[in-house]
Amino acid sequence: MITILDGGMGQELIARSKNPPSEMWSARVLLDEPELVTEVHADYIRAGAEVITINAYSATPERLTQYGHGDLFLPLQKAAIDCAHIARDTSGKDIKITGCLPPLFSSYNPDLNNNYDVALGIYTQIADAQSDGVDILLAETLGSLLEIRAAATALMGRGKPVWISMSLSEGSDTPALRSGEALSAALDLLDDFSVDAILLNCSLPETISAAMPTLAQIATPFGAYANGFTAIKKLEMGDIVAEKFSKRSDLTPQGYANFAQTWIDAGATLIGGCCEVGPDHITELSRRFGASQE
Repeated sequence: MITILDGGMGQELIARSKNPPSEMWSARVLLDEPELVTEVHADYIRAGAEVITINAYSATPERLTQYGHGDLFLPLQKAAIDCAHIARDTSGKDIKITGCLPPLFSSYNPDLNNNYDVALGIYTQIADAQSDGVDILLAETLGSLLEIRAAATALMGRGKPVWISMSLSEGSDTPALRSGEALSAALDLLDDFSVDAILLNCSLPETISAAMPTLAQIATPFGAYANGFTAIKKLEMGDIVAEKFSKRSDLTPQGYANFAQTWIDAGATLIGGCCEVGPDHITELSRRFGASQE
């Protein structure tokens, strides 16, 4: 049985917001236009998503502190959870809500997060803020073994399913994290944790397809949600995503679903989208692979 996940949030918010993109990215929208967050969640539910992720990717303590909003960490975490609950309650559907533990300090640049104790402390703080408000505890876009170990440790023992999702390097001959560490090493590490699902995300769909034979060797349920960027660059603190990345013009909903078909053929059961993969893509995934097709 295939479970359909939602698509990207941040780029959808940039496209819909009346304000220019900021260094706070999707957290800024929670402050100024929270109704847009609920609207995006609702659109994904209408598209057929059975699982939605709270908009807390940028609402982390170290990022908010840098921008002078450290005191807003807990209010923004609550706002992100509330937006997802409003969308689910309004839909009347049995939708699962996941939390969000993102890479710390910046995306695609695990070199900035090189202290395990610091990472574990921040991840524990985020997990404490999210655990009661979500159905599934998710850490996503993780790019190094350090991030994976710290996030998984922070999430375990909370009485809810734990999903770990990793982002892969596009420049490696064999499947590797953005740190350069082998995907196989990450899977070996996750053997030490009783996680409920292992995923790949925010990587080019071609990169994820190339990694599927490695992921397919595990017994844990697995899946993927790729991005629609033309390429990925390491980000520094304060970088504005909309100024660094561009959207592919060739990744139609049908084309994206064709990639997803290869992941399903390899055994994946959790399928969705990440940055620049929107409601139209999720509609096509649901049409081809959703519960009505079982």
